Amino acid sequence: MTTIQQKQDIRKLNVDQIKTWMTEHGEKAFRAKQIYEWIWKKSAHSFDEMTNLSLATRQLMNEYFVIHSLDVAKKQHSNDGTIKSAFKLFDGNLVEGVLIPATDRMTACVSSQVGCSLTCKFCATGYMDRKRNLEAGEIYDQVVAIARQAESTFNAPLTNIVYMGMGEPLLNYANVLKSIEYITSPEGLNMSPKRITVSTAGIAKMITKLADDEVRFRLALSLHAANDEKRNQIMPINESNSLDNLAEALNYFYKKTGNRITFEYIVFNNFNDTLQDAKELWEFCKRVPARVNIIEYNPIAEADFKNTEADRLDKFAAFLEDRGVSVHVRRSRGKDIDAACGQLANKETN
Repeated sequence: MTTIQQKQDIRKLNVDQIKTWMTEHGEKAFRAKQIYEWIWKKSAHSFDEMTNLSLATRQLMNEYFVIHSLDVAKKQHSNDGTIKSAFKLFDGNLVEGVLIPATDRMTACVSSQVGCSLTCKFCATGYMDRKRNLEAGEIYDQVVAIARQAESTFNAPLTNIVYMGMGEPLLNYANVLKSIEYITSPEGLNMSPKRITVSTAGIAKMITKLADDEVRFRLALSLHAANDEKRNQIMPINESNSLDNLAEALNYFYKKTGNRITFEYIVFNNFNDTLQDAKELWEFCKRVPARVNIIEYNPIAEADFKNTEADRLDKFAAFLEDRGVSVHVRRSRGKDIDAACGQLANKETN
């Protein structure tokens, strides 16, 4: 008998590998496609759900394989309709994901790592240790769970996915891209890659790799300051990935993929919210074809930053718009349950 420690997560195998295993164990090769469909199209979390397999086949699969799925450990509902979920992984670790409802879309914000190693000074996740990367199936499971919440709570389908939860997606490159493959594949969830945005703190060599891999999803850069001195203060990753290096990588990405980039820019009171800061951002936008999302800051206990005042935010946005920059001011959602941008830290489940 195979012990549980020796069982392999079947979601790490592709359909051809499953087919080979099945034939080696006396099963029909076509069963592999059925199993693959159960896993990625029907989001099955156990072999017992695979009702078009014989009982003997299901018992065989249970003996050798496991599906490392996640469970919703806790759900919190914001006054504005946002739903934050704490997802418990098979090893007991927790990550958070968020459903952000709007009149024209339903967006899932998903995590890619347990914790984070980048220590951005304004982000609650940055104050956590990075414990491990999420597997592709664990990222996929978040999307499935949040999509079900959209259907059950709002009677609406999930329309968008943002990799803006816990962790730095480009430091979990292979699993992030594999999860997007399962989400966008006709054999998976069949979502359009144009509906998916991956947000990075800015790792130039990995942005270049995205370009070389000719990805079809959208890319967002967490910018937050358009000069190196200020960005170094709040985002230590900038010390090894300067704005010049990022501009070069982002332009390469744009040239190879044709996908316009989004700059995420949190406005901190009396730090990066002056018209001089807006001018520097405008100058950077001239170097890289991009739109700008200006984001309200969501306070966290670990940091002393404050959101800018409303009139300063309006002047900042107007300065950019007057110079032809595409600007969207993104208002906070789910702040009352620590589900807003930069607040994910498993606070309620620790």
